[in-house]
Amino acid sequence: MSIQIQQHGSVYKIELEGPLDTAGTAAVNAEFAAHCSSKPNVIVDLGKVSYIASIGIRLLVAGAKAQSKIGGKMVLMRPDDLARRILKTTGIDELMPVYDNLQDASAAFSAG
Repeated sequence: MSIQIQQHGSVYKIELEGPLDTAGTAAVNAEFAAHCSSKPNVIVDLGKVSYIASIGIRLLVAGAKAQSKIGGKMVLMRPDDLARRILKTTGIDELMPVYDNLQDASAAFSAG
């Protein structure tokens, strides 16, 4: 699992790559958590995530809670079909909106 962070105006895109399982989550947890607790307004790009386990879901929820505490918000982008079903089944898609592309995800922050 790898993590890349890019700034797009006032929004940060965190791109994750690999499985968001126990080992993958452990590999990115510190950097992901530090960023989510200090830089508001995050898009998490799941386009290169091959699998999401429950620990990965917890990572995303913790990031969203950290964003809320600093006045930001988190949205998700480009999950594959399996990940999208997992997000819907767990109700995560109601906590963090899911978008198909960067333009729509970025627009979520200007919409309020």
